[in-house]
Amino acid sequence: MGTNQAATAGDRRSDQTSDRALDTTTVTVRCTGHVRTAVGTHELEFTFEGDRLRDFLEDFFEEYDLEDMLIAETEADATHSGWAPVPDDLPGTWRKNPEGDQTRPYARVCINGRFNEHCGGFEAELTDDDRVALIYPFMFCC
Repeated sequence: MGTNQAATAGDRRSDQTSDRALDTTTVTVRCTGHVRTAVGTHELEFTFEGDRLRDFLEDFFEEYDLEDMLIAETEADATHSGWAPVPDDLPGTWRKNPEGDQTRPYARVCINGRFNEHCGGFEAELTDDDRVALIYPFMFCC
């Protein structure tokens, strides 16, 4: 491949990368509990750059200060002290997001009604018209 051809192929790759970075996705966001209170509505349309759940969360958290409420930075932040010990032999398939990609206890992120860890975690692909639910229920003691 000649120098001009290599530069042209490189330019095309660069253009494709730039186009991908500029692509946006619009999802319906449904909010419950504390998230609804913080956002001020139970549902909204949200457009962000990219097409992954991680891209959505980054843009959404820039606009709404909810990251500390929903996202756990460490395994300890993701685990409630009151959970029962996990048996060694669990039935079925159990999935858990890797450390740093988990929600806090009781908080959940769902895509089209499914927990994000069953859809590919924070790397899950989103398309226009998907529904993302941000859930942090109110807890009351008697």
